[in-house]
Amino acid sequence: MKNFYPLKSASNMQRIGVSLFAATLLFGCASIPAPTEQLAVSKAAVANAGGAGGNEYAPIALKSAMDKMDAAQRAMTREDYLLARRLAEEAQVDAQLASATAGATKAQQAARQLQEGNRVLRQEIDRVAQ
Repeated sequence: MKNFYPLKSASNMQRIGVSLFAATLLFGCASIPAPTEQLAVSKAAVANAGGAGGNEYAPIALKSAMDKMDAAQRAMTREDYLLARRLAEEAQVDAQLASATAGATKAQQAARQLQEGNRVLRQEIDRVAQ
């Protein structure tokens, strides 16, 4: 009896497997949408960090956020949407860190100024009371 299933040979099965794998990768990558919304959110976070004093109080975190945003833009240009999304998310986190660090540093400075003002007032009260 003649073999009616030519696809059962090992090399043909291997070729089909490789072809299916390649097609899955191709269609899987093609279905990743462009992360335009994430890039916009990340850009806003970087801008907010700069406005919150990130340049002065958290320059390293802000620089990291800006560098990652630039890299995300380049990945978008290459249509590497998975990398663009990851970099944009990392940029957002770095920007949030810069904002939080700047806010905390400002709060610490304000608290020190209040403590110093209280100390001066106490000294004045003590001086007047004597």
